[in-house]
Amino acid sequence: MAKLYFRYSAMNAGKSTALLQVAHNYEEQGQTVLLYTAAIDSRYGVGQVTSRLGPQREVAVFDAATDFLAAIPKVACVLVDEAQFLSAAQVRQLHQLAQVKGVPVICYGLRSDFMGEPFPGSAYLLALADDLEELKNICSCGKKATMNIRVDADGKRLRQGEQISIGGNERYRQACGRCFYTG
Repeated sequence: MAKLYFRYSAMNAGKSTALLQVAHNYEEQGQTVLLYTAAIDSRYGVGQVTSRLGPQREVAVFDAATDFLAAIPKVACVLVDEAQFLSAAQVRQLHQLAQVKGVPVICYGLRSDFMGEPFPGSAYLLALADDLEELKNICSCGKKATMNIRVDADGKRLRQGEQISIGGNERYRQACGRCFYTG
């Protein structure tokens, strides 16, 4: 039976690397996969899933208008990077794709933003996913990182702002709960 999977973590835990590895594994067996990333994520170019380790791949993009039920051909698996940017309706479509059409869907994304607030897509993935997996990362203090901190150009922590601000290591740090609240 196909499932909707949500593999989540703080920043810099290897989510994109894991997605690219899963795609490689399917394709090595002659299977067809469909990969998506958020159209708003332009860090490495629109439509690019890029690992900090170097591997990069051009993929399809989703935005607010994407209808996954209408867009997905017959494939062995659907992989979604930056899944926190999915809408509630899109998460439901992906759940339906797995449950009714029998296509496994594996979503990778952040659970919460830099203020500790859930992203709408993540909240619905946590509610609807058949399988949840936390990808581990560590805080600078050595404890397990579960939160994200946004920093300015000088490395100073920002505690207010828009929920979405695209960036990588120059804009975000992973943190444990203690460092998130005390840092």
